[in-house]
Amino acid sequence: MAQPSSAFASVKLPFALVAQAREAAQPMRRSVAGQVEYWATLGRIVEHSGLTAQEAQTAIANYEAAARRARPGTPEPTGQADALLAQFMSAEADGSLAQRVREVVASNRSKATGQAA
Repeated sequence: MAQPSSAFASVKLPFALVAQAREAAQPMRRSVAGQVEYWATLGRIVEHSGLTAQEAQTAIANYEAAARRARPGTPEPTGQADALLAQFMSAEADGSLAQRVREVVASNRSKATGQAA
C-alpha cells in the first residue's frame, strides 16, 4: 500500500540530542525541530567548506577572540556556554561569521582547484 506524499519525514533521535536541542532552542525562540534543522544547516555549511567541525570551531573561536580584543570594554563571558553564545551572537550581528564562512569556502575552492590542475 502506497503512503501519501508529505513534505516531512519522521526520524528517531537520541533523547540526549533532543534535550540539547530543546535547551538551545529556547533562547533563540525556535522549536526543537527548528533547532535541529538549524544545526543540520550549519553542519552542511561546514561540510561544504571542506573544514572539519573542529577546524571550523577553532577558526571561529580565533576570529572572535581577535575581534573581542579589538573592541575595548567588551566583558569576558563567565561560562563556556555564555562564551559560545556571546561569540555566535556577536558574529551573527556584525555579519563576520557569514563573511568568514565565505572566505573559508573560497579559500578551500581555490586550494581544490589548484590541486586538481
